Parts: sequence; C-alpha cells; structure tokens
Amino acid sequence: MSDATIRLDKFLFHARLARTRSLAARLCAGGKVAVGDALALKPHHPVRVGDFLTLERGGWQRRLAVRALPRRRGGAAEARLYYDEIDPPIPRPAEPWIPLLDEEISETAPETVPESV
Repeated sequence: MSDATIRLDKFLFHARLARTRSLAARLCAGGKVAVGDALALKPHHPVRVGDFLTLERGGWQRRLAVRALPRRRGGAAEARLYYDEIDPPIPRPAEPWIPLLDEEISETAPETVPESV
C-alpha cells in the first residue's frame, strides 16, 4: 500500500461528494464526516486508499471505501471511480417535530376554574 494521501476536503470535492471545496470543509468542521471510526473535524485530515468514510449530507448517511486518490475534479463518471459505496445510502432519523403553535397555546391557555353553585 502506498503512503500517498490527499486532504479530506479535496477528496470530497474531487469525488463530487461536495459541490465546492469550502462546503467540504464545512462538512468536516460540522462533524458530518468520519474517516474510519473517528470524526474528521479538520479539512486537512489525510485520506489514503483503503480508508472508509462515513458522510452525512442531505438527510442521508453514506458509507464509502476509498478506491483511488483523485488528481483533479473530473466528470461524474470519473469521480465514481474513486470510491465504492459499501452500503446503500441510509436515511438519517429525523429529529422529532413539535408544533410550536400547539405548545404555545397550551402554555398561555388560562386554567379552567370550576363554577361555584
């Protein structure tokens, strides 16, 4: 195995997993990318052939195996050669939604007082 590496943000950009390199850097800083089992919080984290990436984006979680290191950002067909999809994309569980209006109504509603006879 070679010791060649590439920055994580460059890999995400060249492999067309992020639209821009700055978006790739924000994904890293936001804790949305893991290399192996460790979160990669810095965009300069090295990526090697054989590494496993976990990427959360757009409500989906993707697990990838790095197959080759890109030298440039090419077309979609070329970008697909740089990684293998380990599992099909998994939808992330949505955060529970609480309707704010119902919550506000219950907090501001006056308490009912029983009528005296």
